[in-house]
Amino acid sequence: MTAVEVHGVHKWYGTHRVLDGVDLTVQPGQVAVVLGPSGSGKSTLLRTINHLERPDIGHVSVNGELIGVRRHGERLKELSEQVILAQRRRIGFVFQNFNLFPHLSVVENVVAAPVATGLTSAAEARRVALALLERVGLGDKADAYPRQLSGGQQQRVAIARALALQPGVILFDEPTSALDPELVGEVLAVIRDLAGGGTTLIVVTHEIGFAREVADLVVFLDGGRIVEQGTPAQVLDNPQHPRTREFLSKVL
Repeated sequence: MTAVEVHGVHKWYGTHRVLDGVDLTVQPGQVAVVLGPSGSGKSTLLRTINHLERPDIGHVSVNGELIGVRRHGERLKELSEQVILAQRRRIGFVFQNFNLFPHLSVVENVVAAPVATGLTSAAEARRVALALLERVGLGDKADAYPRQLSGGQQQRVAIARALALQPGVILFDEPTSALDPELVGEVLAVIRDLAGGGTTLIVVTHEIGFAREVADLVVFLDGGRIVEQGTPAQVLDNPQHPRTREFLSKVL
């Protein structure tokens, strides 16, 4: 069973085609890094995986389950929003801009979703949250509020929050793009730790060094299409497509 399978996905915004027949397979425990220029469809691809964006054509499955739709004969029928929300809880999502609740403490941010969804009791959720905060190096910040943290610390809280729902897959949408350069390393270190622990990750990033070190699969997206994919050695060190070579020449 594949962890994530994107099959023939097209997505339009009005007349603008953002995704153009994307096929992608990520195996359990793999780290897939998605590279590409701005506007290439990277964030939209992530958002179709957890059905924040509905594919206009094609479908996505996570751990063998269709996301957002069910088969009805030869057609796909949209699921209810309640069912889609339940599916999303099994797909962690870490955004560029943290999206923490400013009125909740750090530990309350991590506890909120497991309790609200009935995944666990409040006491157990707090125990797990404190352990996760220790894991991301923020055990001493449990009672702080987001405004009291640096951007890197807030993003680490967001990662702990995603982990609290025990997702089968975690999606990262440029998790370091909103950070000052000196804070990037602390967030990448946490993602590197997750990768070493066998969690299935799909990471949209411009951090080429991180991709070279951590990725099992590097995907280069341009104009809504995957133009090249393979191991870091294949894509980063010996790219075959002219567009990949052009992009890497500007970022390396």
